[in-house]
Amino acid sequence: MTRFAEHGVVVTGAAKGLGQAIVQAFLQEGARVAALDLDHEALQQTWHGASLQPTVCLAVDVRQHDALDAALEQAQQALGTLDVMVANAGIGLRVPALDIDAADFERVIDTNLNGLFYCNRLAAKRMPATGGAVVNMASVMGLSGGIFPHAVYQASKGAVVNLTRALALEWGPRNIRVNAVAPTFVRTPLTEGLFADAQRKQAVMATAALGRLPEPADIAHAVLFLASAQARCITGHTLAVDSGYLAR
Repeated sequence: MTRFAEHGVVVTGAAKGLGQAIVQAFLQEGARVAALDLDHEALQQTWHGASLQPTVCLAVDVRQHDALDAALEQAQQALGTLDVMVANAGIGLRVPALDIDAADFERVIDTNLNGLFYCNRLAAKRMPATGGAVVNMASVMGLSGGIFPHAVYQASKGAVVNLTRALALEWGPRNIRVNAVAPTFVRTPLTEGLFADAQRKQAVMATAALGRLPEPADIAHAVLFLASAQARCITGHTLAVDSGYLAR
């Protein structure tokens, strides 16, 4: 398929995990992609020599507004146009609320909420007059109380859900659609420690009505749908890809 031929797409957190899968999916559908990540070395390891390669790889910290602004300017020049922003960069700390220190709390919020907001607004400013699409990475943890102590992550992802709604209303007149994808647990480098614990893995699997968890490609397919013309009348929506987690 070539749903995204001639489209310029920016993906943050693109060095591994969900971001890597999202970049690959867009490339397979003909997009020109700018892959952004905090980790320059991981970007090079993932994409150097790949059969399908991003148009440009840029190392940037989404928490740094001005540096991100400069990176998106460079990305737009390389892509020719910026039609889609996938704000995927994020971190998670599974620490009880009474134990997490202030610096770690601020780091999670600064990355998952502030950095995501910067990605949204700086991309929207660069989208063509005909419009564009933003897809944010939320989480089922932003739509539920969760199953592990994870309050700061849940707070940040809950904020992403409502920010997505707010920006969809604000930018609708500019024909910029803003949606989010809310995955359940997916096996990525972010969840390696969790799946290594047999008891926690069992608790996670108990939430999956389908008896299976999504693969990174399943999340990527949802992102591409929301970014595509097939979703032209969908905005302000958070699409759960959760194997039935939220049905309970």
